[in-house]
Amino acid sequence: MEKKSIIDLNRLSQEEFRRADKISLVVVLDNVRSLNNVGSVFRTGDAFLIENIFLCGITATPPHQEIHKTALGAEDSVSWMYYEDTNTAIDYLHEKGYIVFAIEQVENSVALQNIQLDKNNKYAVVLGNEVKGVQQKVVDKCDQSIEIPQFGTKHSLNVSVTAGLVIWDFFKKLYY
Repeated sequence: MEKKSIIDLNRLSQEEFRRADKISLVVVLDNVRSLNNVGSVFRTGDAFLIENIFLCGITATPPHQEIHKTALGAEDSVSWMYYEDTNTAIDYLHEKGYIVFAIEQVENSVALQNIQLDKNNKYAVVLGNEVKGVQQKVVDKCDQSIEIPQFGTKHSLNVSVTAGLVIWDFFKKLYY
């Protein structure tokens, strides 16, 4: 096996990416403090053609060198918006017809592998702060919560890892 070259990968330009069909998924970052996590979400969002990222509360916004370090330019291709208050972002998404999921361990959550998605619907997922998770007041506004089953000694995953798992799962269900 020989590694593929950059040319072999046939990547989209930023302009081609902006024009490309996206999956109907908005990722909402609720007070994510690590700029590396923010950059990683941009990069994953670029890889799987998400529609938009909403950066809320203390979540940093581009341009920023620390975001760029992990995003590697994806902060310039993936559309994003900033909201001071996450609930304002959720209200906007609901007004636009999105089904909003909190990615959080709560009563009556649905396991990620059991989520049924309809390609005709629009979706948003909310990922929370590295320590406190998604704010309770934000969870309360969401339509449902998704939980990623975990079987080890820890009860949480890094925000960027969680985003990768969730975005990939939504991509598989909405793109193919």
